[in-house]
Amino acid sequence: QVQLVESGGGLVQPGGSLRLSCAASGSISSIRTMGWYRQAPGKQREVVADITSAGSTNYADSVKGRFTISRDNAKNTVYLQMLSLKPDDTAVYYCNADVTYYSGIYYYRKDYWGQGTQVTVSS
Repeated sequence: QVQLVESGGGLVQPGGSLRLSCAASGSISSIRTMGWYRQAPGKQREVVADITSAGSTNYADSVKGRFTISRDNAKNTVYLQMLSLKPDDTAVYYCNADVTYYSGIYYYRKDYWGQGTQVTVSS
């Protein structure tokens, strides 16, 4: 009933920038926290940044000062602006959302994930 669709990944040189977007669609009543995670080959998935519906943000130490998370509540969309990219930022980036949706009878709360978008930082 709810889908998250990511876009904006790609190949970029070290020091470059990218902007990721993730749009949630479906029978959404509300979305609490939205966030970005990443998983590099051979490593566990880790949180990159998250943002509450009120706009409070948290960042992993490794991206502080370089990445900015934002959201448009009217569009159910979250963004990740990534600057000064490094090869260590190379990973598949996943969007996550804590969604309350309406089934037609009841309201349910569930965690949803996007399909992932590849970010590669290489010269």
